[in-house]
Amino acid sequence: MSEPDHYPAHETSRAGVSPEEFFVQQIAEHQDRLFGYVFSLLGDHNRASDVLQETNLVLWRKKAQFQAGQPFLPWAFAIARFQVLAHVRDRGRDRCILDAELVEQLAEQSEASAEQLDGVRQALRQCIAKLQPNHQDMIRRRYYRSASINEIAESLELGVSAVKVGLLRIRRRLAECVQTQMAQEK
Repeated sequence: MSEPDHYPAHETSRAGVSPEEFFVQQIAEHQDRLFGYVFSLLGDHNRASDVLQETNLVLWRKKAQFQAGQPFLPWAFAIARFQVLAHVRDRGRDRCILDAELVEQLAEQSEASAEQLDGVRQALRQCIAKLQPNHQDMIRRRYYRSASINEIAESLELGVSAVKVGLLRIRRRLAECVQTQMAQEK
């Protein structure tokens, strides 16, 4: 079996991974969002877990269809949507399950929300990059590494109140920056 030749070559060569490793990274990186998407359509944790497993298998089987330059998540959402519809069809006799038409409507809303969330994330990354290095460091410690206020205060040799006020100001600045960026993109 030959490897698909349509993975984003610039990303795999830059990262030094094979196309297959890149594909596995994409699946692993988006597991939480895929689960959230499936859960939003089914509203049941156990069923969402089952459908996510089925979705992962289908993604793997269809990896050759993944197109270069195409964002992974919308493609994965489309496959997940079909898996949810198949699940609804197969379990159609359960009285608690949604019908296919409602799943389609929910899927469209979820995908639109995901696109908006991607825009907010991109704007937030750009806004964080504009912060002073010491402010970026505080954000990383608090929100990427989940450090407590006390831990940050101790490591930076600051008072707890100074860290709280500093984070509040940084969050406000980031919120304003994200709103400005989002407004400019419209």
